[in-house]
Formats: sequence, structure tokens, C-alpha cells
Amino acid sequence: MERIRAAPDARHGPDCLPMTPTLITICDTCKREGWDPETDDRTDGERFAEKIEGKAEGFGSIQTRRHSCLMGCTHGCNVAIQAAGKLSYVLGRFEPTDEAAEGIVEYARLHAESKSGQVPFRSWPSAVRGHFVSRIPPAPGTGSPFS
Repeated sequence: MERIRAAPDARHGPDCLPMTPTLITICDTCKREGWDPETDDRTDGERFAEKIEGKAEGFGSIQTRRHSCLMGCTHGCNVAIQAAGKLSYVLGRFEPTDEAAEGIVEYARLHAESKSGQVPFRSWPSAVRGHFVSRIPPAPGTGSPFS
């Protein structure tokens, strides 16, 4: 069963309208080249999920969840960034580092603030540049300008 975590966002007071939360889905079964079950007690995806979850704390506009297999095994570690009625993105080829986790959370924050989910390239954190695998339009009928 998937678990979704959302942290309260202390930066937004009660008078602010809530935005549609952006969800970061983290593949917790990703194993990068060289992963060894004899020496590694957790997958690279599990370690990456912990880092992303930690960095996302305090952002009410961002939720995280773990999912076992995003089917990007040849280019792990993988995440998906999505929200109702917005463009979704799959990103991969990450090493499970603090810098990568910070970049993903910052991109998710920008995604949450965007009406369509599209974030201008000039605003992309450097840690996510070169990691985009695919962009997926919202499902038809969601009221999105892209559906």
C-alpha cells in the first residue's frame, strides 16, 4: 500500500487559498549500477526517498509517496512529479544525494505554483537539468489547457 505524506506549510497563513498539491512519487525499488544486495541493506530508491521526504517537510504544497517500480530500471533513481489537471513529469538518472533531493523538491514547488504545471527552463534547479525522461499531458476532461 502506498503512503502519502504531506507536511503543513508554515509559510502560508489561513487567509491564503490552498493550491493543488504537487505529488512527488519516488521509486523505492530503484537500484543503480553497482548496487549489491550483499553489502547494501536498502535500495538506492529507499535511500533517495528518505532524502526527498526530508527535504519536502514544511511544504504544504508538496506531498510525497513511495511506489515500487516506475519501470525506469535502466536509468534509476526515478521520480514522477504530478498534480491534478497539470502536466506530469518523469525524471531519472539521479544519484541518491541531498543535492538531487533538494532540486526535485524545488522543482515540485515551482510545479505547484504553476497553473499548468509547466515551469520555465530558466527557473529549473540545476540539479534536475538533464534528468527529464518524459512529459505527460493531463488526462482529458480535467479542465487543463493541455487536455
